[in-house]
Amino acid sequence: MRTTFFLLAIALITLQAHAQQTPISLYEQAVPNSKTPPADYPKELDSSDRIKYVTQPTLIPYLPEKGTATGTSVLIFPGGGYFLLSMPACVEVAKALNKAGITAFIVKYRLPSDATMNDKSIGPLQDAQAAIKLVRTRAREWGLDPKKVGMMGLSAGGHLVSMLGTQLNRIVIDNKEHTDLRPDFMALLYPVIIYDPEVPRTRENLIGKNPSAQALDYYSTNKHVTPNTPPTFLVHAADDETIPVKNTLEFFTALLKSKVKAEMHILQSGDHGFALTDLNSGENWFNHFKSWLKENGF
Repeated sequence: MRTTFFLLAIALITLQAHAQQTPISLYEQAVPNSKTPPADYPKELDSSDRIKYVTQPTLIPYLPEKGTATGTSVLIFPGGGYFLLSMPACVEVAKALNKAGITAFIVKYRLPSDATMNDKSIGPLQDAQAAIKLVRTRAREWGLDPKKVGMMGLSAGGHLVSMLGTQLNRIVIDNKEHTDLRPDFMALLYPVIIYDPEVPRTRENLIGKNPSAQALDYYSTNKHVTPNTPPTFLVHAADDETIPVKNTLEFFTALLKSKVKAEMHILQSGDHGFALTDLNSGENWFNHFKSWLKENGF
């Protein structure tokens, strides 16, 4: 027993060495599907709340206070229409997860770009798969439970997470170790789900302005839900004019049809991009999320 506690302490110390939001590279070697950008391509821009032009994807760790960690971890994927990474809501959620004893990693993933990628349509998915592979591979080292690794996506980040969770056989990274890339659970906040004309920017940035009907179907993740899709928690505001609430409703319906465990919260108001609380009602969806995690053993 003493040996077990000693090893856990060492694991936590190891992860603490990466604390204070020190980024951890997703790839030990060359970033896959990348090409040398042109000379005039902008360097990565980080204005503290918005990140653009990512070429070196990383995990940004947020750790619970010492002695409070539960072993559960959540990888958070920012939104921004596959054009930028919007950080404030992610940071607020990461800190709330920490207070609940949950380790959080904000994933700074690459945004689709013909200038830096051979195939921009798979770049974000590669980074999502690499992120969960890295956390699972180093879970014991970091004092985490490899069977309690979840993913949370906001807006376009929700599309990315739902794509990973519904296209489990589509492996776009080197995974000769056969690491399990399926999240144990998903949380989708005002996600893009349906690829249709109502959400043009997210769709165009990932698969172009004139995608085929087949491509639109392929990237509409509600059409690919199966019984193996991870349990899912969904939040959306009914008055969201950026990403219509039907995106969440359609995904929830697909989950029900496949008998996937799911919980959905539709707020009367809140528009798009809110963090923990709808300012109009004071509703805090995060309390429901914590209860849902507990109910499902996460």
